[in-house]
Amino acid sequence: MPWNKSDYPVSMKNLKPRIRHKAIDIANALLDDGYEEGRAIAIATAKAEEWDENHPDHTASGSDSSSRTSSKKPDESSSSESSSRNRRHSEPVSSSKSHNNIHVVPTESGWAIKQEGTSDYHSTYDTKVEAVDAAKAWSTKHHIRAIIHNQDGQIARSLKS
Repeated sequence: MPWNKSDYPVSMKNLKPRIRHKAIDIANALLDDGYEEGRAIAIATAKAEEWDENHPDHTASGSDSSSRTSSKKPDESSSSESSSRNRRHSEPVSSSKSHNNIHVVPTESGWAIKQEGTSDYHSTYDTKVEAVDAAKAWSTKHHIRAIIHNQDGQIARSLKS
């Protein structure tokens, strides 16, 4: 199901509009490439936040003022969006170097940490708190993002070291 600026996954509702719009674009591209919906949302959210850190918006050009609010960070200009759109078919995740993210996910017997792109668990824990603490330590040590999921599998938050 393709998403848009008014119809998007509930896990993206607390993202800043600029980041949410980028996450929607990335998630749609990942779906087009055959990714499972939950995985596409997780990757898109993490990569959109990374993109925002690497592409701060210092100006407020008037090219797309209809989608902006008077607060915080406006959308990119249409030329940047079109280059992103052209790139997304050959590069599923916007300017990603590799998929080194880790995920804290629920299991049948507790919680686990797994590396993105693998189905095996790196380590398992009895409680979510233990798993999150371990993921924080790992993400800090390896300078990667830890994506924390809720019990239902939805993304709750993302931690960048």
